[in-house]
Amino acid sequence: MKKHKKLAGLQKRKAISGYLFILPFIIGFLMFMLVPLFRSLYMSFCEVIFRPAGGGNDYNFLGLTNYIRAFTVDLDFNRLLVEEITQMFYNSLAVMVFSFFVALILNQKFKGRALVRAVFFLPVILSSGVLLGIETDNQLISSVMDMVEESNTNANISIAIQEILRTAGVGTRAFQQVFDIVDGIYDVAISSGIQIIIFLSGLQTISESMYEAASIEGCTSWESLWKITFPMVSPLLLVNWIYSIVDYCMRNNNQIITKINDQMILFMDYGFASAIAWTYFLVVILIIGVTSFLISKGVYYYD
Repeated sequence: MKKHKKLAGLQKRKAISGYLFILPFIIGFLMFMLVPLFRSLYMSFCEVIFRPAGGGNDYNFLGLTNYIRAFTVDLDFNRLLVEEITQMFYNSLAVMVFSFFVALILNQKFKGRALVRAVFFLPVILSSGVLLGIETDNQLISSVMDMVEESNTNANISIAIQEILRTAGVGTRAFQQVFDIVDGIYDVAISSGIQIIIFLSGLQTISESMYEAASIEGCTSWESLWKITFPMVSPLLLVNWIYSIVDYCMRNNNQIITKINDQMILFMDYGFASAIAWTYFLVVILIIGVTSFLISKGVYYYD
């Protein structure tokens, strides 16, 4: 009974610490994001009419007209939605596999381990804030990337393998997704920094005595991976999966995000842009909910 009370008290202190940690975000969300969130939801059901002279906007309530337009009238939205959701799934899966095995490598003891870890975390720094703007707006970097692409057009090994498989009559649809991931390995690597850190932190919490006991019992390294390592870090799979999906959906090169920006900035159609944004948001939330439920069934929680 006394031990149970101590565990309950420890869990309570951990919960309080967690809420204190996210308290700044909660305050910021309530102060700066809650009202715009509901405003955009209302705008998705309206036609927004601007009044440049007097300022402000007029809202003509249209009901579900903007949503019906998105699915039945707009020629691109359905196609872009399917393409982005499909690409999001494959990209998130590739990031999970890549970050997990890189974390396994970085958790080993070897010379220069700190330097190698820093190199893998550099993409997180280079893809954030001002540095991202420098990278995307720098004409010199853009010209260099174009030159690299031009010089590699005749030496792309994935294209050669695709031609061989196509000639041999092997189905190319499944392989096409694999080749897209291989060709986009830079994007996968640059999106895996946070996930690698999370997996690495989980690997470092696993006691060495567990591996020693397994080795004494005759367990191989491969068996230790799936019987000890993978179950012990399985709670982090759910965290990284959700993070990978959200990170992909917020990218600037996302076609849905581009379409929303075009409707809002170029065509000044705030109502339709809001409807597309909320549709995309709800679809992503639904996918996160379903996949998280399925992943949580296989998660091993330990004290």
